[in-house]
Amino acid sequence: MHTLLDVNEMTDYKLPIPVRRALNKLGADVRDARRRRRIPMVQLSERASISRMTLTQIEKGAPGVSLGNYAAVLFALGMIERLSELADVRGDVVGLSLEDGHLPKRVRRRTPKRGDVE
Repeated sequence: MHTLLDVNEMTDYKLPIPVRRALNKLGADVRDARRRRRIPMVQLSERASISRMTLTQIEKGAPGVSLGNYAAVLFALGMIERLSELADVRGDVVGLSLEDGHLPKRVRRRTPKRGDVE
C-alpha cells in the first residue's frame, strides 16, 4: 500500500542539498506570499487550476511537482514575471565570463582583395 511521505523523506529524488534547500525556500516563499495576501489555500488552488494537495506540496517545496504547477501558482499570486528572470542570460555571470574568454586576442583590419571596393 502506498502512503504519503513527507517531502524530505522521499527517496525517489536524489537531489543535491542546495537544490533541496532552494525548493524548500521557494515553497516557503509561496506560502508566505499567499498568507500576506490573505488568500485561503482552496481559493489559490482554484485560481491556479490545481488541487489543494498539489498546493500543499508546492508550499513544502516538493521536487515532484511539475514546474507548470509552480508557474500557475506564481501567476495566480501575481509573481510570474520573477519566474521568467530565473535563467536570464544577462545575469549569467559564469556564462558571460566564459564567452569573454573566447573573444579574439586582437582584431585586424581586413586587407582588401583584388576586385574589392573600399
